Amino acid sequence: MNATEAARLPVRPGEDPWTPKELAEVRGQLENEIAAQREKIRETEDEVAERLTDPVEGAGDDPADTGAKAFQREHDLALAYNTRDLLAEGERAIERMDAGTYGVCESCGQAIGKARLQAFPRATLCVTCKQREERR
Repeated sequence: MNATEAARLPVRPGEDPWTPKELAEVRGQLENEIAAQREKIRETEDEVAERLTDPVEGAGDDPADTGAKAFQREHDLALAYNTRDLLAEGERAIERMDAGTYGVCESCGQAIGKARLQAFPRATLCVTCKQREERR
């Protein structure tokens, strides 16, 4: 993204416009998170698949062992689903950067705020709308 395109992204009153360097830093952070999340998902899926296909896994287990293993498997899958959600949010943030809509609140259409996005680059809501959503 060039300087003109970066400067066109919305900011809150009193904030300086985005610079290409600032936007590149946020994008780099998102890309690093995305790569780490993809790796984590792959590792978790490999572990779960290995446990499911191991013919001796669970052989001779008592009911408590079986329950503990089922709980662990469910826990691992829940973490993988959460990681998938974070991955999708990161990918969506990069898509918004490419489309020139990064920093626009998906609820009210106002600027999310550069400082908020630098702290939490996947944000899709301004602070006011996020607070309203959390109260529900």
